Amino acid sequence: MIKNKIPVEYKFHDPTLSSSINLSISLNTNDINSMYLIHRSFIQQIKNEKQGSANSKTRSEVRGGGKKPWKQKGTGKARAGSIRSPLWKGGGVVFGPKPKSYKSKVNQKEKKIAICSLLVNKKPITIPIQDNVLILNRPKTKLIYNQLQNLSINTNKKILIIINQLDNNLYLATRNIPNIELILANQLNINSLLKAENILITYDSLLTIEERYNV
Repeated sequence: MIKNKIPVEYKFHDPTLSSSINLSISLNTNDINSMYLIHRSFIQQIKNEKQGSANSKTRSEVRGGGKKPWKQKGTGKARAGSIRSPLWKGGGVVFGPKPKSYKSKVNQKEKKIAICSLLVNKKPITIPIQDNVLILNRPKTKLIYNQLQNLSINTNKKILIIINQLDNNLYLATRNIPNIELILANQLNINSLLKAENILITYDSLLTIEERYNV
């Protein structure tokens, strides 16, 4: 597999300071197969989320129906061998669903390249922020909402916040906003990145991503 290391530069604005910080990280991508790898990883994630427990009973599994309801000839009625025939109400199901596993596998290297490629593609809608911007002293939804307003982010769009370590106050404050998803940098997945219309990412998260997802 051909891998290309692409340098991606992020500019961090600190509201308390007039200066800004630049951070450049290298991400492994594949120019030829990037969309294919993203698609494969997405399908794999969707399949693995399926429970696969749908079940129905065939005529042999439905309780009862062992006795022939009436004799074969002489009644004027259609012949029948069981009251649990699929033709009868309360009978078994023909070719109904049975429990099965939908799980599929994608190589870890391919999945990492897919995530890196998607991060590069989503660079225009990615907003780098300092780690202290999302530190809340109380788990209040209004506090995080005001922070997003200060960053000129539309809360009606899908927002993905990538952090390095889970903060309980931030988790409690964001879970009441339906369009916000909080995710750790070492647990990124294709589906969350694809759905995101705005991405907030912290400084430490970018360092973790460069270390973890470069194969």
